[in-house]
Amino acid sequence: MTDIDLSNLSAKKLRTMLEAAQQVKASCRALEKAGLNLVGECLKGQGDFYEFSHYPADDVYDADSKSQYYFHTHRGLSGEYGHFHTFLRAGGMPAMAKPITNTGKEPWPSGADALSHLICISMNQEGYPIGLFTTNRWVTGETWYEAESVIEMLDYFSIEHAHPNLAVNHWITAMFSLYSLEMIELIKLRDLKVKEWRVAHPSKDVFEDRKLEITSHKKINVDQKINDIKQALK
Repeated sequence: MTDIDLSNLSAKKLRTMLEAAQQVKASCRALEKAGLNLVGECLKGQGDFYEFSHYPADDVYDADSKSQYYFHTHRGLSGEYGHFHTFLRAGGMPAMAKPITNTGKEPWPSGADALSHLICISMNQEGYPIGLFTTNRWVTGETWYEAESVIEMLDYFSIEHAHPNLAVNHWITAMFSLYSLEMIELIKLRDLKVKEWRVAHPSKDVFEDRKLEITSHKKINVDQKINDIKQALK
């Protein structure tokens, strides 16, 4: 995936992204002053740490926006400690969002539980974001929505309460504004990868094929992103 060209964006869009970047940095600073970090706040009080387990245990869920996330660790991007999975549930989706028809044997969540995975945010050992990626359906057990619908959902993700930590929730919400363009491209690439995989493996249910796990990915650097935005604003 190539770098996003910011030169054609409006000043209003760039300022919105810069405000999101400032929130991202402010959240990290607030935690650092107390000797904390984004990942540690999700693990706090959760007992022993196990690979694949969700942290916090019952996920973080905003009942108003129907947004949801959790942190865990397993195979992911190179150099990562773990990652955040982010979702939107059916009740918080735009009206145009409709899941595709499930033609496979594996049941998908339906009704109010028909959640869509949005994006993964990859974190390093120090608790800072280093990448974004998308996954195949079986990874999260989601209902599958095509890219057009998932892209519309990105603007609806918002966590506006203090569990497990207000700074963490402000940070993850702001990441959706700061990296909206990258997320859009990754979701488009996700669908392209699924399409190509289906053609190459016609006898397989592409959404359940364990050989297809990560469908698109990109490394990120928040400080570099801020510099790029400021340069574009000039």
